[in-house]
Amino acid sequence: MDNPALSPDTVRTTCPYCGVGCGVLATPGDDGTVAIAGDPDHPANFGRLCSKGSALGETVHLDGRLLEPQIDGRAASWDSALDLVASRFSTAIREHGPDSVAFYVSGQLLTEDYYVANKLMKGFIGSANIDTNSRLCMSSSVAGHMRAFGSDTVPGTYEDLELADLIVLTGSNLAWCHPVLYQRIAAAKVKRPQMRVVLIDPRRTMTADIADMHLQIRPDADTALFVGLLGFLAEQSALNKAYIAQYTTGFEAALAIASPCDLETISIKTGIAPDQLLAFFTLFARTERCVTVYSQGVNQSASGTDKVNAIINCHLATGRIGRPGMGPFSVTGQPNAMGGREVGGLANMLASHMQIENAGHRRLVQDFWASPTMATKAGLKAVDLFKAVGDGRIKALWIMATNPADSMPEADLVAKALKTCPFVVVSDINANTDTTAYAHVLLPAAGWGEKDGTVTNSERRISRQRPFLTLPGEAKPDWWIITEVAKRMGFATAFAYQNPAQIFAEHAALSGTENDGSRDFNIAAHAAISATGYDALSPFQWPQSQRSGSSGGRFFAGGAFFTPDRRARFIAVHPVDTVTIDQRFTLNTGRVRDHWHTMTRTGKSARLSAHFAEPFAEIHPLDAAERGIADASLVKLHNDHGNIIVRALLTDRQIRGSVFVPMHWTNQFSGSARVDILVTSRTDPVSGQPALKMAKVDIRPFEAAWYGFAVLRNKPPTMTTDYWALARTNDGYRIELAGLRDVDDRAAFAEALFGCGEGAPLLRYHDEKNGQHRMAVFAGDGLIGALYIGRQPVAVSRSWASEQLSQSFSAAQSRFQLLAGRPGKDMPDKGAIVCSCFSVGRNEIASAARGGCQTVVAIGEALKAGTNCGSCRAEIRGIVDANLVQAAE
Repeated sequence: MDNPALSPDTVRTTCPYCGVGCGVLATPGDDGTVAIAGDPDHPANFGRLCSKGSALGETVHLDGRLLEPQIDGRAASWDSALDLVASRFSTAIREHGPDSVAFYVSGQLLTEDYYVANKLMKGFIGSANIDTNSRLCMSSSVAGHMRAFGSDTVPGTYEDLELADLIVLTGSNLAWCHPVLYQRIAAAKVKRPQMRVVLIDPRRTMTADIADMHLQIRPDADTALFVGLLGFLAEQSALNKAYIAQYTTGFEAALAIASPCDLETISIKTGIAPDQLLAFFTLFARTERCVTVYSQGVNQSASGTDKVNAIINCHLATGRIGRPGMGPFSVTGQPNAMGGREVGGLANMLASHMQIENAGHRRLVQDFWASPTMATKAGLKAVDLFKAVGDGRIKALWIMATNPADSMPEADLVAKALKTCPFVVVSDINANTDTTAYAHVLLPAAGWGEKDGTVTNSERRISRQRPFLTLPGEAKPDWWIITEVAKRMGFATAFAYQNPAQIFAEHAALSGTENDGSRDFNIAAHAAISATGYDALSPFQWPQSQRSGSSGGRFFAGGAFFTPDRRARFIAVHPVDTVTIDQRFTLNTGRVRDHWHTMTRTGKSARLSAHFAEPFAEIHPLDAAERGIADASLVKLHNDHGNIIVRALLTDRQIRGSVFVPMHWTNQFSGSARVDILVTSRTDPVSGQPALKMAKVDIRPFEAAWYGFAVLRNKPPTMTTDYWALARTNDGYRIELAGLRDVDDRAAFAEALFGCGEGAPLLRYHDEKNGQHRMAVFAGDGLIGALYIGRQPVAVSRSWASEQLSQSFSAAQSRFQLLAGRPGKDMPDKGAIVCSCFSVGRNEIASAARGGCQTVVAIGEALKAGTNCGSCRAEIRGIVDANLVQAAE
């Protein structure tokens, strides 16, 4: 994989965002910057990167980094901190038993970190109370795989997405959540126009731009749809009877629920018109090469496992599995969700895809580890784990690389549980998150660019994350932190690792132990890997056994499942009743294009904060009109668990009766937008995954007395307004503001906001009649801050105003122009940012469309917009089409 064009300083590594697992070329500069490019030789992305991946170099600065251990908020030595962690955990185990302690870990950990954490908890502490935030995103897929295949096996590869003649995307906004896979499909569709794409989603997301058919399904009705499809396949003689007979069991029981296929009944259950159902079912029945891609929209449900099995049933029934261009395909949300599954990071699993309930597996792992004790039953899954923290069963909790005070359902109760827990340890890269606030001990961990280890992507491909930055301050790798605590707990011999290569080699050796093909996960070919070999390790797909080396490719085309009789299991699943009478809205949570989880990384990038700079709620215009909600006004969403305040975004892309709110905003970025406080802790009974997309909420206008917008050079130390949302700009911050009561002393409010001190020379404009007030303060020729207040959401060009923090204001006219809130005629307003990669705004795209650029390609040639990651192309197309319609009227 040598490339002579690469700089000698360039390091091949892997992106730390979604489960696509893109290869990255990182080149550190002498000035402290890092140049980022996609790795053209990496088989996951072939050089493509999304907007988040492209901006990685903007997120590695040390602002907000935790750089030294802390005990009770005070700096401490590593020895003091590690001794205290080991002592408190050991005391809790001695006094209350091993199940009184727990680890809550993350798909942000590398496989080597995950491995030693799992080994310590399950094999040496003797409890399975280690669970992961991956429980929240893909554990229903794991459970569905286990029920059908006898193992947590993803059968296919990314290549299948390009070979398929039909791709069904269900519960997956691929364009925004897995943009590189979306672009691979888009490129394949250009080459083979006969390829068809069906999108199944309550929202008409940006992924609909590539879809030939969009089925706007009722929330949680996926099981009914795919059970109906199974019945249709049987009636149309589209079954692969030979495959069913030779390689499966349980078909008749599954079909008994699915038959007969009554399109009218299925329509009532799903909300999809009968003619659309018939068109989709017929397309599926007639298309041999079919891949069904599913993600959080399927998994994050109280019936998520049944949804997964309903999908798998249709592929087993047609024999469309394990062959080129066909199969069910779970795409994961985190960079190492798969690696965590491989080492037993979930509370109900053992390392190397072994089962904790299996006595033979427990004996094998215990013998291999030479461990003194072994967990004998599944531990507490995430939701139950934090309930146990809250009721006092858990005496000591260690949280690694995740932010449960925001991301867990009923997040306020989770925060309360953390507050009352006797001992909380948090390993993180950031000093201030909503979770670190509750830590008795904070441990500074290595971040992306400093980490050294492996991750596994959604197609079972293991890649290296390599360091290209020195560890800052006293930060340490997670594997080192865990093993140092293990040594202090008396387990030094078993945790005497000197580097991550040794951990990886042990992990590989375990995968091949007593594995004659009875287990899917096997990378024993790497069991004797050296440090040099590890450093040079190229991306590879498992299994790679010691005997056969790389088998490559796919699973299950010829059966060979991992059940006792080697046959797949059809699961007889019953659709849930989704037709309920409830005047409340169904709350759907999820991601936006340019942000990631709780913004601990992406929130540091001005470019990534430009597309959506504040939290919002997508509401259908008719629903909004019934409740007196205007576009861009503020709304309150509330239920028995709490309330949040966000901006209203009215769009007919949203199905009536539902509302979408992003998951990313925390108390670090907004005053009241932690959406998971509204989500109930209801879980799937099989997988334990919470129903993060099915909460019920009421919505009403937030009756603000005033609205504001500000740009400022320095981050305010505190915010006291009833609504605020903060975002990074290139040279400071931008803030949206609102309050229930008028500001009594606007000058004092501005001075406090700007941090410029009382009596600062404010440039002011006041229009008492219209309630408009504008103030700015300067230091020399530079802008310290500008504040705009009005009785309605203020009409200010946000992108232009944000850029003024880097401008010179030596001329008085320019200062008065700033108070106007818009550029002069000689300075066009680019509008809201659409293309984050090149900072191209909506107005620029619209102007180019009116000037003759009538396609997305033409816009790209003129403005570069959409020519890098391509995530914005659907939005560009919408702007172009809207302007073409206006021109024709």
